[in-house]
Amino acid sequence: MHRRHKPSASEHKRDFAAQGGSLSASHNEMRSFFNFSQLVLSAGHLKTPPVLKHSKVTYFEVEILDVQSKKQICIVDKVPPSSTLLDVKHKFHKACPQWYPSRVGLQLERNGPYLKDSISIQSLAVSSIITLYFTDLGQQVSWTTFFLTEYSGPLLIYLLFYIRLSTIYDQVESMKNFRHPVVHLACFCHCLHYTRHLLETLFVHKFSGGHTPLKNMIKGCAFYWGFTSWIAYYINHPRYTPPSFGHRQVCFAALAFLMCEAGNHFINVALAQQNHSGFKACFPSPTYNPFTWLFLLVSCPNYTYEVGSWISFTVMTQTLPVGIFAFLMVIQMCLWAKKKHKLYLKRFYPEVRRKAAMIPIVF
Repeated sequence: MHRRHKPSASEHKRDFAAQGGSLSASHNEMRSFFNFSQLVLSAGHLKTPPVLKHSKVTYFEVEILDVQSKKQICIVDKVPPSSTLLDVKHKFHKACPQWYPSRVGLQLERNGPYLKDSISIQSLAVSSIITLYFTDLGQQVSWTTFFLTEYSGPLLIYLLFYIRLSTIYDQVESMKNFRHPVVHLACFCHCLHYTRHLLETLFVHKFSGGHTPLKNMIKGCAFYWGFTSWIAYYINHPRYTPPSFGHRQVCFAALAFLMCEAGNHFINVALAQQNHSGFKACFPSPTYNPFTWLFLLVSCPNYTYEVGSWISFTVMTQTLPVGIFAFLMVIQMCLWAKKKHKLYLKRFYPEVRRKAAMIPIVF
């Protein structure tokens, strides 16, 4: 008879260890699978990577022709749609270095207006090729240089006549004649007027980098410098006669002059704050400052105060050259005020429609 073999204790242990090892291995596999499934669930749905699409950018070609001969000067290629006309001028300057951007005038039509530098190229495009006409605007100067040159001349010229140079007046006659107080007051008022203009040009007015032809500065300097020489010659002449009504006339006119100068300054400050504020553009409204209350009646009170200054100076000095200069200034200021009033009507119609341009109820 065969006797059943009983496993020994050592074999029992080996079988148990083998079964425990297989159980632990399967347990570890289950745990790793569970951890992986939890990771997938926490990460969300698996997304396929996005397919990169190659965006096609359309570039423009700007053909620049001479306005007179219609001959092609150059072609500015690869102009992005986001470019402005100023960017085109810079590229045109690289192709033709003799014409820098401020000297270049570009038009859509030969007899059309000059396009602004801030205009977008995409707004001009009808097709991928844009044709523009070029005009040489000549030598240009910045607006800051223009006003500083125009206003510094009268300030220095008047002082040369005030000290009565021997090359201008007879020294013997100058020493004999007594200077009336209005001569000193007129020098103070005249210098105050142009000093205010110079300081406002530097610290109040903000110019957007624009330019103007050099010939305009020459004409402006000839006008202001020439009239200043004529005015200063008569007022500072040894034979100058004081105003007819004496000190009352002088004091009243001087007070009106100072008030107009103060009003002009406060109006310019208000306009500068309105033009460069971060809020929505609106027509300046009067404040607690009484000099700004003129905004209730006219749309260009700075021109009103400017004219008032020269009329007061005419009454104070009672000289013909000052009167002629004041008359010309009234005409010029009226033309500027009417032009600016039309622009205000387009931008701020409800607020400006009942206002006059420069003089209340007139113009």
